[in-house]
Amino acid sequence: MSQRRGNILESFNYAFSGIVHALSYERNMWIHFAVAGLVLLASLFFALTRVEVIALLVAISFVLITEMFNTAIERVVDLVTDEDDPRARIAKDVSAGAVLIAAVNALAVAYLVFYDKITSVPYTVLTKLRGSPIDVTVIALVIVILVAISVKAITHRGTPFRGGLPSAHAAVAFASWVGVTFVAGNTGYALPISAITLVLAVLVAQSRVQAGIHSILEVAVGAALGIVVAVVIFRLWYPV
Repeated sequence: MSQRRGNILESFNYAFSGIVHALSYERNMWIHFAVAGLVLLASLFFALTRVEVIALLVAISFVLITEMFNTAIERVVDLVTDEDDPRARIAKDVSAGAVLIAAVNALAVAYLVFYDKITSVPYTVLTKLRGSPIDVTVIALVIVILVAISVKAITHRGTPFRGGLPSAHAAVAFASWVGVTFVAGNTGYALPISAITLVLAVLVAQSRVQAGIHSILEVAVGAALGIVVAVVIFRLWYPV
């Protein structure tokens, strides 16, 4: 059972390492990540339905997936031949075309989702429409993960599940604590719920240090990153 668990963790580690590699060496991935972050932030300021949020997430994922496939195909083609082979050029052109289709689809989805919202911005702002705190929490966690992966790609330290700056586990754990605290803020059990979630976040961070996967500094930076990003998002969405 432990061996199987290790294999699963290794699979996730290799998968996230691929994302970090693409971010480290592919400029287009940075562009896609930046646009994805901006779109998710923009979604917080409009009264989007859950279906619209799902459509945005699917479109964003589709673009990122096709871009990574494009990168993988280019690397394989370069490994097979260095010559100007028409077949190699076709393989690269077709994979690039897939990225273009995904990007056009994402633009179409964004247009369909945001057009009516943008044309009625004054109404949206004045009425202070607010979505479900649960939806905001999900979007905040996605943005935290995107930021953590981006920072790992910049620092080139460790791998997603074996060290590196920052600790993504700590970032998500403490961002979750902030999200739960905001969601439970209007209930009579806000303090104990927040305290329990904070203890769980600390245990996650402590386990990463105790296992020798992260240093205290890496865990601290991850925790700070998760807290700051989540607080900023919730304060933008629910200003005091």
